[in-house]
Amino acid sequence: MSKREVDIGKMGFVLWLTGLPCSGKTTIARILERWFREKGYKVEVLDGDELRRNLDPELGFSREDRAVHIRRVAYVAKLLSRNDVITIVSLVSPYIEVRRKAREIVGENFVEVYVKVSLDTAIKRDVKGMYKRALAGEIKNFTGIGDKYEPPEDPEVMVDTDVETPEESASKIYNYLLKRGLIRD
Repeated sequence: MSKREVDIGKMGFVLWLTGLPCSGKTTIARILERWFREKGYKVEVLDGDELRRNLDPELGFSREDRAVHIRRVAYVAKLLSRNDVITIVSLVSPYIEVRRKAREIVGENFVEVYVKVSLDTAIKRDVKGMYKRALAGEIKNFTGIGDKYEPPEDPEVMVDTDVETPEESASKIYNYLLKRGLIRD
């Protein structure tokens, strides 16, 4: 039996959900959080909007500021996970190179989940009006409009919220974690 199998339920990991704004990352994160808590796991959700307000209010949305923000979040996630907390990061994190750096910071307990959605669907889901404002030129560097989103090249899990319900997407992730031996039912 591997060390990982022996430590099931006693070792945290980082579940990094990346995708366009309004792809469903936070909704899926909250479903997983509820399921993990019901199973008795320690879990924290690090949500992009909350993190921006509380951890990095001084940062903007330039490529450099995003890189700083993601490195800080990865470090916090690493600290939580090494203290046996399942850490779910729900963050646009639009650039491949910065997600690679996050993986490097966290280490082997990093699980990347690509929350795929079409831009049209994301725009339709936007209850805050961010896409509308970005399309009108009021928000600069908005991912998907004024700035690009680079999909992961080889994520551990990909969910497609154009065709899956949030529960189906969460189940796909949960089943991957079971199969990999990171959690047990």
